[in-house]
Amino acid sequence: MSRAPDLQQRVRFSLRALVATFVAMATVLLVAGGAPADSPPRPYLALGDSVVFGYITSDGFAYTNADNFVGYPDYVGRALRLSPVNAACPGEATGGFLSSTGADNGCRAFRSRFPLHVSYSGTQMDFATSFLTAHPETRLVSLGLGANDAFLLEHSCNNDPQCIGAGLPALLATIATNVDTILKGLRATNFHGVLVVVNYYSLDYTDPVGTGLTQALNAAIASHAAADGAVVADAFTAFRDAASTPTAAGNTCHAGLLNVSPASQLACDVHPSQSGQQLLARTVATAYDAATGG
Repeated sequence: MSRAPDLQQRVRFSLRALVATFVAMATVLLVAGGAPADSPPRPYLALGDSVVFGYITSDGFAYTNADNFVGYPDYVGRALRLSPVNAACPGEATGGFLSSTGADNGCRAFRSRFPLHVSYSGTQMDFATSFLTAHPETRLVSLGLGANDAFLLEHSCNNDPQCIGAGLPALLATIATNVDTILKGLRATNFHGVLVVVNYYSLDYTDPVGTGLTQALNAAIASHAAADGAVVADAFTAFRDAASTPTAAGNTCHAGLLNVSPASQLACDVHPSQSGQQLLARTVATAYDAATGG
């Protein structure tokens, strides 16, 4: 008796089982967040200063490799399934962002010695507009900028409160004008994605002077956001809420949101820890989802 039909049936059954296995594996990968190899790119352009860069005070050769510094754009990319391009520069001020001769708090010196996450020769604004023109599919642009302008005023005043108070109105006006110019310039590239302005956190919410200065800075940064088609990621409120625990009592450092100072394990510098960077990322992702209805 011939057994060929039985063999053919078994072969057909094995092929069906193999196809079903591949389909099941592909479904699992897609549900788990995997993307097909030919899926279109989803760029995310992050712009700004040392907070965006992921800067931490370090020793030795850490600065020779930008991968040693992880900022919130990396976490935003993972959360939103975007491909981050981090053009931030430590020490960048609003003037230096726009002009190679503008006010600068150390960005140009840093760039002359160490690499950024992405390489470019002109200003950060030049890179941003070129990138957006070349990548019209960009989904998100975030901007974190302005604190270094304030640091420059503090330095020029040698931290004298009266001098700072006298120079503050003009400084805030300059920041507002520069940020407005930046946002308008980004939109002029025909960028149609979500534009997010990330404001700043207070180092200690129980300090009325420092917190008040941060609020004034944030108001200047966000003053033209709505008119320029941008939304605000409210880091100020997110950090305040996270630092409201009994242990932290309003102190951002005690809440573990800032990097420990190399000089003392009981003090912090102004830059976010990885917990702080992740909180910033959640704040940006929330603003993005609200703008897109996600």
